[in-house]
Amino acid sequence: MEELIRRAIEKGIDIEGLLIREISKNDPQEGIKLRLEIAEKYMKEACDYLMKGDAIQASEKAYKVAKEIVKALAEKFKTEEHKQATAEGRWYTYLLASATNDLSKRLGDWIADCLNAGYVLHAWGFHEGKLDVDKISVNIEKVKKMLEKAKSILMS
Repeated sequence: MEELIRRAIEKGIDIEGLLIREISKNDPQEGIKLRLEIAEKYMKEACDYLMKGDAIQASEKAYKVAKEIVKALAEKFKTEEHKQATAEGRWYTYLLASATNDLSKRLGDWIADCLNAGYVLHAWGFHEGKLDVDKISVNIEKVKKMLEKAKSILMS
């Protein structure tokens, strides 16, 4: 099994996403719950990295939180982007952005704020490594607040 997983990862297959999609086919609420659990795990990791002074890893973990929030909300509200991501077998960045637009119209600008904060962390904190701990803390705090708000919506 480990060899199979290693090969899948080498081929660029998102194992976690694949498993959640399969679980969601039979039980969408369970898929949403799993995404929320993953987002909470990433948020804890982001905060841990932040405390250690590792802005690069904290940024990437917080971005993953923002992505999981958008994916979970898109599934709950059955957006076209969720349907497309399910059909194509993955979430592309443009689908996240498009779903964010739809969800923001339904739920408020906080969704767009969340993904935008996450994307700044991803691009400038992780890939470019241009932001230190002091420069990422505001966006990490935004993502943390968005996670709490999303939890109340997703678990209702």
